[in-house]
Amino acid sequence: MSELSHVDESGSVRMVDVGAKPQSRRRAVARAELRVAPETARRLRELPKGDALATAQLAGIMAAKRTSELIPLCHPLPLSVVDVQLEVGDSSVEITAAAETTAQTGVEMEALVAAAVAALTVYDMAKAVDKGMRVTDVVLVEKTKDPA
Repeated sequence: MSELSHVDESGSVRMVDVGAKPQSRRRAVARAELRVAPETARRLRELPKGDALATAQLAGIMAAKRTSELIPLCHPLPLSVVDVQLEVGDSSVEITAAAETTAQTGVEMEALVAAAVAALTVYDMAKAVDKGMRVTDVVLVEKTKDPA
């Protein structure tokens, strides 16, 4: 079990000690997709500003900021920026979330949580008109680390 970063040699969970690691500029980008009916996609595209997509964008940003409260062994990070973008296609909403920090550990979980929560927010707002929606492909697409 020692190859799992949050599990010690005896199999117990633990928070990883990053105290000796130098601070680095870190960035992560994640993506999620919400598959919807074409009619749902059309409705989402036609909404004015301040709509479901803006709400989902804010929800994703807020979720990234609270990742350490949601994922038990994540370190709280001083996020310098979180950017969440939503693009409505013919039968999907693609969410891209980027998070950046200067810290001793990465921001992958913050980007992933932002993308997932943004997708779930659109799901929540459209569930009354589309019972067949699916959140799919929540993936990390980029991760970088540069000297601070």
